[in-house]
Amino acid sequence: MNVIEVKGLKKSYGQVHAVRGVDLSIPAGEIFALLGPNGAGKTTTVEILEGFRSRDAGQISILGFDPQTQGHAARQWRDRIGIVLQSAADAGDLTVIETIEHFSGYYSKPRDIDEVIVAVGLEDKTGALIRNLSGGQRRRLDVALGIIGSPELLFLDEPTTGFDPEARRAFWALIEQLRGDGTTILLTTHYLDEAEALADRVAVINNGLIIEVSTPAELGGRATSKALISWRDGGQVKTEESDNPTSVVTRLTTQFGGEIPELSVTRPSLEDIYLKMIGGVHEQDS
Repeated sequence: MNVIEVKGLKKSYGQVHAVRGVDLSIPAGEIFALLGPNGAGKTTTVEILEGFRSRDAGQISILGFDPQTQGHAARQWRDRIGIVLQSAADAGDLTVIETIEHFSGYYSKPRDIDEVIVAVGLEDKTGALIRNLSGGQRRRLDVALGIIGSPELLFLDEPTTGFDPEARRAFWALIEQLRGDGTTILLTTHYLDEAEALADRVAVINNGLIIEVSTPAELGGRATSKALISWRDGGQVKTEESDNPTSVVTRLTTQFGGEIPELSVTRPSLEDIYLKMIGGVHEQDS
């Protein structure tokens, strides 16, 4: 069963066609990353899937429900999803634990509150007022509120903004744990290394259309792209592209009679491929 099924999704704002026919299929238990530059239609697409925005055309099934026409089933549907928005308003006069306890009451099967607090790294801030938290700590609280309901489907919009490197790695481990528990995750992120570390598949959207859906390793022909070999020859750094870097290295080994000075062999990174696909500067949706 596909947890998310989208066919022919369209949305316009006046003369601006934000989404122009998006198709997506995301099976249960997958971590799926949606990447796209500013104005590509990424945020509009996700907000429609979350039920926060209506569509003009297309068919959508989220956990078997249409978020636009769910009617009386809305509460049951909301009970099964978690959402971490890019920015969220909160009650600054409440403490961390008061806020999480409050939100846990909205769900029929909430996770253990202490377990969630530890998972997002806020165990030292349980009694702190929200207004006194740092930006990164507030972001961790957003994540806690997104996972407190034990969601079957979790939407994560730029979840690690404001995290330091150690906190990001801890968060990645949490996401892997959620996937292990069977949670399906739709992730948007402006960190390409995050998409590569977490996502089973990624989709690149630009100008309201999906350009490609693939694994991070194979996106844009990355796995078969030419390798770049560089080395130092005297006072000059030389480079060569090749489909068969081993043959180039073998030739250079013979040429230098052994060790090749400052040898490196690289293939395009996910970010290299992404930038090439969107044809512009790395700039994500707000």
